[in-house]
Amino acid sequence: MFDILKTQRELAAIYAPSGYEGRLANHITQLAKPYADECRADALGNLIIRKRGPGKRVMLSAHMDSVALAATHIDDNGFVRFCEVGVVADIRFCAVEFGGGAAGVVGEKSDMYIDIGASSREEAQKIVNVGDMAVFKSETYTAGGGRLVSPYLDGRIGCAMLLQALSTIQEPVNDLYFVFTVQQELGSRGAKTAAFSVEPDIALAVGVTSADDMPGDARKPGTPQKLGAGASVTLRDKSVIAHPDVVRWLEAAASANKIPVQRDISASGVTDAGEIHLSHGGVPSGAVGVPVRYRHTPAEMADMADIEACSRLIYAAANTKL
Repeated sequence: MFDILKTQRELAAIYAPSGYEGRLANHITQLAKPYADECRADALGNLIIRKRGPGKRVMLSAHMDSVALAATHIDDNGFVRFCEVGVVADIRFCAVEFGGGAAGVVGEKSDMYIDIGASSREEAQKIVNVGDMAVFKSETYTAGGGRLVSPYLDGRIGCAMLLQALSTIQEPVNDLYFVFTVQQELGSRGAKTAAFSVEPDIALAVGVTSADDMPGDARKPGTPQKLGAGASVTLRDKSVIAHPDVVRWLEAAASANKIPVQRDISASGVTDAGEIHLSHGGVPSGAVGVPVRYRHTPAEMADMADIEACSRLIYAAANTKL
C-alpha cells in the first residue's frame, strides 16, 4: 500500500530549489517507473509520466521546486547575503542548508544574512559560492489532531499525491499524463513548456492552498479555507479562472465518492493551471489542493484527512471517463 507520509518525508528531504530540481526528478522517476508506460524529461527538466488509456488526454500537474535563498555576496566577516528565489515568508533565525552541504542560520530581518559559522570571507568562500542556493533544514513530523508538519508541503505533497494516484490506477479510462514541473515558484515556467508538449484536452494542477483559519488571519476577499474541512477546489485565483467543466468534473467526482471538498477563491495564490490553460488554443484547466497553514515557511501544516480527501479526489476524477 502506498504510504503518503513516508513519501512526503522522502521528497521534502531532497534538495530541489527552483532551477535545480534534478535530484528530486531522479527520485520521482524511480518511484514512478514500475507503474508508468512512458517516462521522459523535457529540456527544461519537467518530468512527464504517461499512463495510457483510451479516453481524453488528461494532464495532472504538481511542481517539484521549492522557494530558496540564493547567495549574492559574502561580506568581510563571512556572512552570506542573499536574495529570495520565489516568495519566502518570515524566516528569521531558521536553519537552512546549501546544496553542497553547508548549513547555517538566517539572521535579523532588518539586515538579513546567513550565518554559516565562518569568521571571514575567505573561510566562507571555501564552502559557499555566489549563486549557491539554500533551502530550509527542518523535519517532517506528525503533530496532535492528525496534523502533518513539514517543509515544502507546497509542492512535495502534490508530487506525493500524484505518485499515489499513478500507483493505484490500474486500468485508466483516460490517457493520463502525470507531470512533475520545474520553476513553479518563479511563475510556472515549467508548466508552460510541459503543457505545450503534452497538448492535453483537460488539465488539473495539484498542490496546496493557503488556509486562513488561524487567529486574525482571515483572507479578504476570498473564501476561508480550513484545515480538516476537505480538499480545496479552486474556482479562481490570481492566475486562472477555473473552467466550469473542470469544476463540475471535480465536484461530481467528490459527490459520487462522498469526498469532502471546500470551494476556494483566492485573490493572491497562483498554480500551474495559470500557464497550462493558455497553452496552444487553450486548455480547460482547474486546480485542487490541500489547505496549508504557514505556507513558504520551514514548518507548513496540513491535516492528514485533507490530504486523504485530496488524494481520493484526484484518483476519482482521473478515473472518470471524459
